[in-house]
Amino acid sequence: MPDAKAVEAMMKYNEELQKAGVLLTLEGLHPPSMGARVAFAGGKPKVTDGPFAEATEVLGGFWMIQVKSKEEAIQWASRCPASANEIIEVRQIQEMADFPADVQKAAEGFTEMQTRTA
Repeated sequence: MPDAKAVEAMMKYNEELQKAGVLLTLEGLHPPSMGARVAFAGGKPKVTDGPFAEATEVLGGFWMIQVKSKEEAIQWASRCPASANEIIEVRQIQEMADFPADVQKAAEGFTEMQTRTA
């Protein structure tokens, strides 16, 4: 668990994102030791409870922001008060227009599902 000073610094960063109007959502995640993996090798689901010995990188949480460019997202990530052992990976969300027409047709209704769950 992070200490109170680290959380306080992170909250200030989160507030900056919110005040700038770019923050859509953010969440912290429990460690892998509390989770499970479902793998599909051979086409059948196999459940493995954490911790996972082979895990070298772990997702501890995420921010979802809406900005105009990858460069702007990187600028925001660079301002984060992360510790020396942390890494922020910047990735764009896939949009339906990113896919070919046959995939878009196969995924009809996906956009409506997203709005119904929000």
